Amino acid sequence: MRGRRPLPAVLFGVTVVAEIAAIALSWRLEPVYDTLLYAAIGVTTVGAGALIARRHPENAIGWLFCGFGLLNALAADLAQGWGLRAAAEGWAGGPVGEGISAVSWLPSGFGWTLTFLLFPTGQLPSRRWRPLPWIAAAGLVLSMVAWSLSPARGRDFSSGHNPWAVESLPTGALLAIGMPLFLGALIGAVVSLAVRFRRSTGLERQQLKWFVLAASVAGVALPTAFLLWYVTPLAGVIAALALSGLPLAAGAAILRYRLYDIDLFISRTVAYAGLTVLLISAYAVVTVALGAFLGRGSAWTTAIATLVCAVLFRPLRGRIQDAVDRRFNRARYDALQRMAGFLEDVRSGRRAPEDVEAVLREILGDPGLDLLVFLPESRRYVDLAGTTRADADGRHRIAIERGDQPIGVVLYDGTGGIGPDLLRRVVEDGGLAVEVARLRAELNVQLVEVKASRARIVAAGHAERRRIERDLHDGAQQRLVSIGLALRHAQHQLGAAPPADVRVTLDGAVAEATVAIGELRELARGLPPAQLDAGLAPACQELARRAPLPVSVRMPDQRFDTGIEAAAYFICCEGLTNAVKHANATRVDLIADQDLERLVVRVVDDGVGGAAARRGTGLTGLADRVAALGGTFHIQSRPGTGTTLVAELPCGS
Repeated sequence: MRGRRPLPAVLFGVTVVAEIAAIALSWRLEPVYDTLLYAAIGVTTVGAGALIARRHPENAIGWLFCGFGLLNALAADLAQGWGLRAAAEGWAGGPVGEGISAVSWLPSGFGWTLTFLLFPTGQLPSRRWRPLPWIAAAGLVLSMVAWSLSPARGRDFSSGHNPWAVESLPTGALLAIGMPLFLGALIGAVVSLAVRFRRSTGLERQQLKWFVLAASVAGVALPTAFLLWYVTPLAGVIAALALSGLPLAAGAAILRYRLYDIDLFISRTVAYAGLTVLLISAYAVVTVALGAFLGRGSAWTTAIATLVCAVLFRPLRGRIQDAVDRRFNRARYDALQRMAGFLEDVRSGRRAPEDVEAVLREILGDPGLDLLVFLPESRRYVDLAGTTRADADGRHRIAIERGDQPIGVVLYDGTGGIGPDLLRRVVEDGGLAVEVARLRAELNVQLVEVKASRARIVAAGHAERRRIERDLHDGAQQRLVSIGLALRHAQHQLGAAPPADVRVTLDGAVAEATVAIGELRELARGLPPAQLDAGLAPACQELARRAPLPVSVRMPDQRFDTGIEAAAYFICCEGLTNAVKHANATRVDLIADQDLERLVVRVVDDGVGGAAARRGTGLTGLADRVAALGGTFHIQSRPGTGTTLVAELPCGS
């Protein structure tokens, strides 16, 4: 096996050299297109064979292409070039080259017979096809003898007669026997290809689609070229193009290069060919019908016929494409129909939009496919249940967008039965369900966040109430009881005890009252301050006056709802406290602006930055307070750039 590794490259190199020599010999002695096209056939055939043989040396197709492609380059092109140049320049051996070239198409045809029998595995479809290569070989030998020695083949030589003709040999009878055997074997090989295609599944069926398409084109083109060979030079061009397509299709199929695009290619080709025929027919019918009334050369006839074709184009294309997909590209048709049926079920309420992920899994045949939707507010991807997910995990991805805005992404492993183009089309068709599912996922995420926020608010409220109760019971309440007892004791002392003792008792009661007042003030911290009675702006200005660093205040003078003013005030308090205690700031700005139906509050400092809302911190409490009012709260705090707290509170018009 190792010894054969360089052989494909060597065969390809020899073919290229032979074709270059053939071009040089034939140049200007025959049509240029003839010289170049048939050189391209040889290079293409051996090139495809060399690639197949190098990557799949066990497959006979590669070596077969290399063999008869090189034979064609030497026997057809190089020998013909020598014959033409020898006839023009008077060189020796011209008739030999012409004779070899004239009969070279028969070995080439035998090579294609073997190709049809063995493609794509390199093995016969079954044992029943074993006699066919031998029948083809027998027909080849008889036909070559008859063709090369026939006196009727004089047109293949520049002299006008066959110098190798044997008058006594019954070449006509030999050709009458050999050619049916040869062509019958070729037809049988084509039948074997059709039988193999009908029985094939999976990868082999996709490989055969490539080759069958090219073989179908060649099956029409080659007989046509054979019939027109001595009638028009166009026959040679038709045969050359058809023969070039076969090795290219075979190489693409065996090397598995973008296999699944062939279904789309076939369906689009057939669909647009049918659409062209129908539109031309419609144009002709309208032109003839109107020409009888308006005149054959009337501009109105042309304009109306063109308008009819333009109107018919879109509906006809859709109907023809569906019909062609149903016949030639069943996977595409079934996938689109399944998505269309699902969307109809969504519209009628029979299925939920979130089922689009399951439908995509069924269509692609990938149970691990994931559909993630994009939440624009938080700039993150979540699954349909609302759980945050990463959109890059090494799998294939198809982005879903509306304009320039991302909607979601499909992640799949790429092992399904349909290609990325069809999958993208299916995803685009299901875009409505994806968009609805995204909105519902976004709503679910918001509901979860609201529930969590409310739970934290309730828990914080209970904890605060217990703290106040405990502090009142252990502190101010006990001191007030003590004050009451002291005053009762002073009452009893009046008239009985010396005045000095009464003063001592009253002084103690006053001291206890002072401590109780301090404790009550301490308890009152965190409650809306009395300054809010005059409005948000005066309260924040008082806050700025008490601050140990420069604070600027820009607040609207109008009043807002009590809860909104309290939330705005506490945001300013927390932001100012954090700037002083944690950020090492030198300046703070307290800003509030009314934007339509929102009060936008900003606290900006020039500190160290890096602030984040962590569980149990004052910033988390602020976020919960704002969320409870139906607003939004954001923190902008990159390290080294200061911190900006932004709260948007609904305040009405």
